[in-house]
Amino acid sequence: MRQGLNILGMNEAPVFKPKQIFQENAQRKRKFCEFRHALFFEEFETVDFKRLGADVEFVARAEGIPRVDGHPGDPFAVEAAFYDNRNRFRTPRSYTNRAVNIVLLSTYELGRQPFGLTSPAAWLRKRGHQVTVLDVARQPLEQAAVREASLVAIYLPMHTATRLAVQLIPALRKLSPRAHLCGYGLYAPMNAEYLRTLGVSTILGGEFEDGLVHLAERLKGNGNGNAKSGVLQPEPLISLARQKFHTPDRHGLPLPAKYAQVILPSGEHRIAGYTEASRGCKHLCRHCPIVPVYNGVFRVVDREVVLEDIRQQVASGAQHITFGDPDFFNGIGHAMVLVEALHGEFPQLTYDVTIKIEHLLKHKECLPRLRDTGCLFVTSAVESVDDAVLRRLDKGHTRADFLEVNRIFRELGMALQPTFVPFTPWTTLGGYLDVLRVLRENDLIENVAPIQLAIRLLIPAGSRLLELGDVQHLLDPFDPSALVYPWTNPDPRVDALNTEVEEIAAVSEKLKRPRRAIFERIWKAAHEAAGLQAEFTAQPVLVSRATIPYLNEPWYC
Repeated sequence: MRQGLNILGMNEAPVFKPKQIFQENAQRKRKFCEFRHALFFEEFETVDFKRLGADVEFVARAEGIPRVDGHPGDPFAVEAAFYDNRNRFRTPRSYTNRAVNIVLLSTYELGRQPFGLTSPAAWLRKRGHQVTVLDVARQPLEQAAVREASLVAIYLPMHTATRLAVQLIPALRKLSPRAHLCGYGLYAPMNAEYLRTLGVSTILGGEFEDGLVHLAERLKGNGNGNAKSGVLQPEPLISLARQKFHTPDRHGLPLPAKYAQVILPSGEHRIAGYTEASRGCKHLCRHCPIVPVYNGVFRVVDREVVLEDIRQQVASGAQHITFGDPDFFNGIGHAMVLVEALHGEFPQLTYDVTIKIEHLLKHKECLPRLRDTGCLFVTSAVESVDDAVLRRLDKGHTRADFLEVNRIFRELGMALQPTFVPFTPWTTLGGYLDVLRVLRENDLIENVAPIQLAIRLLIPAGSRLLELGDVQHLLDPFDPSALVYPWTNPDPRVDALNTEVEEIAAVSEKLKRPRRAIFERIWKAAHEAAGLQAEFTAQPVLVSRATIPYLNEPWYC
């Protein structure tokens, strides 16, 4: 036992005698007699000493706090806790009952309730922190919560979300200039240098929950923890460590009914929930932003955690679940057992998944089970119908593979929703027209959201596309504010068409035009750009629009 001016500490074996410790300290004159019985017993009873092992320190602190009128009331405010000296992040010892006020903030997540808020919220709340979750795509910014926060952590899962966050950061800093700013998620480490210039002190990529917990612990013992110039954060920039996930905590976010919904063939709107059964990806597509962070690694979320998350969303009104895994078939065994269990428990619940064309062919024998367990549609990143472009992107499939998957889906009565990146440095007007013809001839017009026909290839920091020699001469210097290497197509007519198609898609979505009507406008614009006659005759309908469900939130990356 040692006693300093305001510290009691004990470095002993893990078996303590709380009553004796309390009695010994309570008998001391005045200075520590205000320690409360409940405080001690609560602290001792909640600690699993066997799990912690012997390297544990008991820490207590007393601080003089005067009353409002200047006279002492209770002369000391007391905080006591256990500190595990084996903390691998080597954060300073802290008083674990001192909760940190934390704001977790998302700017955009494709119209879905952000898993990137709900998962870390569970981790942080389990450790006693006060967590406010804000999805500013669906909620107003709670200025009072930001002002009171010691930590504001911004979720950056994609390009659009990061661009929006960059615009929001100055307002956050003005509201809470002393708060520690953290950026976490896929796009955080890719843009670490630029984010630090904006005042973001901690960057966490990959599996970020554990890093956020240790950041919060660090802040408890180190003020706002803002790093000095040149001082590296103790948490890893990118962590691929396997984590034991907790069930996401969705308290504080709008109900699922406030997010994107599934439109069924009958016109019925079905409330959609969202979860993730895995993160990362074992493939190395050159244009994919996952690759610079995960580099071929993927991590599975425990099946029971996923199911429990779905249960709570169903209890909140969800009738459909979107699985946000980059590729649901990265772990085929995990995926199929999960959907079987899901269907067994909720036979009326539907779902959708994202799967590579390559995996849809490789595991085509599993597709009937997806259909029979309630899979309404499958999204697949086709990207292009030009084999030369597909090879540059290292997609792992060909034009013929895509058409074969489409044929299989037709036979099974399943809905395929292809996504595209039609505007690349290698796109020609003829190549763009070819994409449109493929969609017409295979009756896929209704399966493709019009915005997909305007998507322009993004080349972020760390992209594997930078490995290609013929890309280098097409790129301008990296633009940190745009978060990409800008490029121009050798044919200026292609870039002009890109701008026109973006405008057609945006305006038409606002006017609620049917997809086929929007496609016809794009068809006409593309033919006019190429100097060709734009004839648009009706094609035989292989699958009617009434059989194709879709989410009513446009897809932006």
